[in-house]
Amino acid sequence: MARSGKPPAPPRRTAKEVIIDGRRLELSNLGKVLYPESGFTKGDLIDYYTEIAPVLLPHLKGRALTLKRYPEGVNGFFFYEKRCPPHRPDWLHTASVYSHGRGQNIDFCLADNLPSLIWAANLADIELHTSLALAKAQDRPTSMVFDLDPGEGANIVNCAEVALWLHDKLQERKLASFVKTSGSKGLQLYVPLNTSVTFDETKVFAHQLAQEIEIEHPDKVVTKMSKELRRKKVMIDWSQNDEHKTTICVYSLRAKADPSVSMPLHWAEVASLFATKKPERVRFVAEAAVIRTKSEGDLFEPVLKLKQKLPRLEAGAATSRVATSRRGPASQRSEISRTTSRARLSSRKPRKTG
Repeated sequence: MARSGKPPAPPRRTAKEVIIDGRRLELSNLGKVLYPESGFTKGDLIDYYTEIAPVLLPHLKGRALTLKRYPEGVNGFFFYEKRCPPHRPDWLHTASVYSHGRGQNIDFCLADNLPSLIWAANLADIELHTSLALAKAQDRPTSMVFDLDPGEGANIVNCAEVALWLHDKLQERKLASFVKTSGSKGLQLYVPLNTSVTFDETKVFAHQLAQEIEIEHPDKVVTKMSKELRRKKVMIDWSQNDEHKTTICVYSLRAKADPSVSMPLHWAEVASLFATKKPERVRFVAEAAVIRTKSEGDLFEPVLKLKQKLPRLEAGAATSRVATSRRGPASQRSEISRTTSRARLSSRKPRKTG
């Protein structure tokens, strides 16, 4: 696997036939450079997904996979592919999912095993995007997600602060949460449910919780998409909790300058990130991600297994708090926000990392 920042590796053979778990695959253009800045090739892409497969495959299993393909590399054109290509091998499993936009069922690919994953990688499917629900129960999310996206003038350090606020809010409601980098600019916080719940319920809950934090920290958090409102703030994207949306799968590569990974973190690392203001400590490229998982295993495993019931939020509670907050002076609201923030952060004792 090519190291980020190193000269390109010598070109590999253009194609070769391999047998993986009894399935025959023709791998092509292995020497093609997909990440020009680091020399990371398609062969390296296949190597990465082969090595990370033990922790990645459980998160792909049974979920409709949207391919995001970069046939000319990360600096070239790309396209999303929901419908599994007709040239797929006959052994590759698919899932029929109804598309309201198209008014018909679409057969999505399922990457349930290593041959399927490597077949997708051979198509230069750099990014793996999955539903929050299993294909067999597409209207039933197995987890709830908060996507923390920094606006202009903000960064992943600001996301860490917001993630800690969210973590505390969820703990107050007896909900465990798990965090990962997006592999890009922000963080993503997952709340495993694995119980009977609908997207309507998770979306409402996530929206109200996001609004609570926005009310308490109006100078740092926004819950609306508008770019004008997001400057120097972190947007809590609660709208990802939707049957028709996908999120980047944990351990997926991202199509950035180097092969960065959407990587699980310890909460102590998030607290340390905010305290030290050193984003490089939580940025993982392909090789580092493989090394970490071999020593620590799958930090996101509880997202697949932990059963939690979504508590009910008081109807109209968020609206009531908005109205109350708006009646008070802005300076008073800001001071309350700062006091709450200091109290929470002072109680943290982040573990040293790095």
